[in-house]
Amino acid sequence: MRVSVFGLGYVGCVSAASFAGDGHDVVGVDVNADKVASINAGCSPIVEPGLEDLLGDCASQGRLRATTDTADAIRSTDVSLLCVGTPSRKNGSLDLQYLERVSEEVGRALRDKQDYHVVVVRSTVLPGTTHSVVIPALERESGKKYGDGFGVSVNPEFLREGTALKDFRKPPLTLVGHNHAADASGTIALYQSIDAPLVSTSIRVAEMMKYTSNTWHALKVVFANEIGNLCKKLDVDSHEVMDIFCRDEKLNLSPYYLKPGFAFGGSCLPKDVRALQYRAKEMDVELPLISQILPSNKAQIQQALDQVLETGKKQVGLLGFSFKAGTDDLRESPIVILAEALLGKGVSLKIYDKNVSMAKLVGANKDYIVKQIPHLSSLLCNTIAEVIDGSEVIVVGNQAPEFAQAVMDCRADQIVIDLVRLPIYGSLVKADYRGICW
Repeated sequence: MRVSVFGLGYVGCVSAASFAGDGHDVVGVDVNADKVASINAGCSPIVEPGLEDLLGDCASQGRLRATTDTADAIRSTDVSLLCVGTPSRKNGSLDLQYLERVSEEVGRALRDKQDYHVVVVRSTVLPGTTHSVVIPALERESGKKYGDGFGVSVNPEFLREGTALKDFRKPPLTLVGHNHAADASGTIALYQSIDAPLVSTSIRVAEMMKYTSNTWHALKVVFANEIGNLCKKLDVDSHEVMDIFCRDEKLNLSPYYLKPGFAFGGSCLPKDVRALQYRAKEMDVELPLISQILPSNKAQIQQALDQVLETGKKQVGLLGFSFKAGTDDLRESPIVILAEALLGKGVSLKIYDKNVSMAKLVGANKDYIVKQIPHLSSLLCNTIAEVIDGSEVIVVGNQAPEFAQAVMDCRADQIVIDLVRLPIYGSLVKADYRGICW
């Protein structure tokens, strides 16, 4: 491939050297003449283990050169990677002036180019940026239309300083966002020698992935530190705790629980989070992150309540009453909390959950429904059909297997609000189907 890399900062230098090291012909572009001279001399303008040797080898073999001339770089290549910085402003928003400027420069250079050229956004940008900033700038300056005269894809980087070359060579995945197959193939071809799963997705999902990953990484650091601070006060070895914690790859370090949907509940999670917070308070340990878990969970219940009330309908059916499918546990079930809030707003409810019935409930669960929510027990229906037939809005509260078919059977004049992402085909649902956060 013939590749141009715009922006010879950290990401640009590592990307340019790595692609050249794979045998591609690479042209680096930067407005800083000193960086350009450094690359052409085979020297690295940044400090990164192994990078200077790789740059030197590629430059001496003629596979890597640098220039300040955008038009020259575009003429000489088929694919251009935009690796310019997107720093924060004082208010936290992104400063996109460098990205817009380089997009305009590339657009002007594309005006006189006959061949289809693919522009790859490798800079870290929020969802919508490629469509609202990059593509309009390219179209405006080139006089061409996206998807016809040029292509655009998004290829986020997942490089860590200090291990960037290793991360480039063995990433967890290679992510390419695109709207046209031709744009994807031009980007994917750059990674033929990289041993990693290739994930192809939309531009907006690819943009969001980088922020999701980095925020998760930040969250893990803060969580470990808060647990560590409390462990120290409790005279517990925090590293041993977290070492054991990380050995659980079924729940702790896994995709489990990482599915957008409704709030958590049950007899364990709310109780144990509260207990940990209380002990921290007793020990005068601040847990800013952990202390926001329950308020955030409550906000998700409010989100569901708002979506139901915004329909303006008064006949609502709940499919699922326990905090998760396959259990009759109603203790701190978010659906119970939602039901009580709806009743308080004057909504008429019908509820179905095959695992929850007065005949079957015993022990703590029976005691809970009799003493805590007797007003809700009278709303329980014996069949799904009773709920469907008598409701304008159907709220799905857990993933009981029978609920998928129930939603497929809903009428066209009904609204379905899915809190759990049932395994259904949206195009086959006659009702107005809505997900709580998708």
